[in-house]
Amino acid sequence: MDNRGLLFIPDISGFTRFVSESEIEHSRFIIQELLEVLINANHLGLQISEIEGDAILFYKFGDPPALPALYQQVEDMFCAFHRRLIAYDRRRYCQCAACAAAIQLTLKVITHYGEFTGYQVQQFNKLIGKDVIVAHQLLKNDIAQHEYWLVTDNLLPGQPEDIRQWMHWNISNKETETGVIPYHYTLLSKLKEELPPEPLEPVNESEIVKILSMSQEYNKDIITMFHATGDFNYRSSWQEGVLKVVDIEHPLPRIGMRCRCITDAGESVLYSSSYYYHPDKIRFSETEENTYNITYFTLDRISDNTTRVTLDIYRKNNFINRYLPALAGKSKIKRSLQQSLKKLGKLAQEIVLPC
Repeated sequence: MDNRGLLFIPDISGFTRFVSESEIEHSRFIIQELLEVLINANHLGLQISEIEGDAILFYKFGDPPALPALYQQVEDMFCAFHRRLIAYDRRRYCQCAACAAAIQLTLKVITHYGEFTGYQVQQFNKLIGKDVIVAHQLLKNDIAQHEYWLVTDNLLPGQPEDIRQWMHWNISNKETETGVIPYHYTLLSKLKEELPPEPLEPVNESEIVKILSMSQEYNKDIITMFHATGDFNYRSSWQEGVLKVVDIEHPLPRIGMRCRCITDAGESVLYSSSYYYHPDKIRFSETEENTYNITYFTLDRISDNTTRVTLDIYRKNNFINRYLPALAGKSKIKRSLQQSLKKLGKLAQEIVLPC
């Protein structure tokens, strides 16, 4: 078998500081998710040798991919990584040091071509060879920036082409005990600026019908109101009829997360079904798993310290919900919602978020 191939290492920079200075449990979840994002963005058929804490050692035997294909793989991973970080920073309820610092994590990618072989240890194919050592040595270099793509001369002799208009290749080298390793590198931060904003997902009213909408303004900033409305730990403090929320599926909120809501009428399973963030508008929805009833929460920033909260109640689009709202319990829901919004204002004044 050919023992020459590509070594491809995406490395999360800031990992050590991130873990040592923040809550270890949340940082573990965040890093785990980011590594999974990188793995899922693998479109070149790269194989995984091992996960090395803050990095993944990918490899692929055979001739190296063409530079455009290799760049596309780098871009896919880089953009997927930052989309997840941005989405989490905008959606997070938690204000611990780990969650607050996650957005500062960066990604660099080391690519090298050389000779190596592998041996099997359970389900892992461990790599050995001089060029595996070289690839790891390149993780420590003199590049001042933390987001770049490094290409060794072994992989691509000579000056690489500028694939994107903003791309500029720099020349440098790494001095080791066994010699000098020449390489080129290009910064990737421009890709973050090109990431499109999240679209506001339209409400599909062909399958559901709005039976009630109610709004109220609060003398509180939009982020505090987001925590008050969205954090399940606060739900029993303001929503009428909710006794407690248990079995929250994951400590880090995300779309699809489920929980069990205990009410004075029984219990139901809720899951987060959509989310949109803009500094002036936050919208998210929760769906009851069995009935598919949906509540949309829309938070509009009126000023720095004023937020309008709107709750839209949707039910399945059937005859009763369309034409007989009284039979659907609209009056009872309205009274409950009015009381809930009143209690929400009191709760919001009690919440103090860390700076």
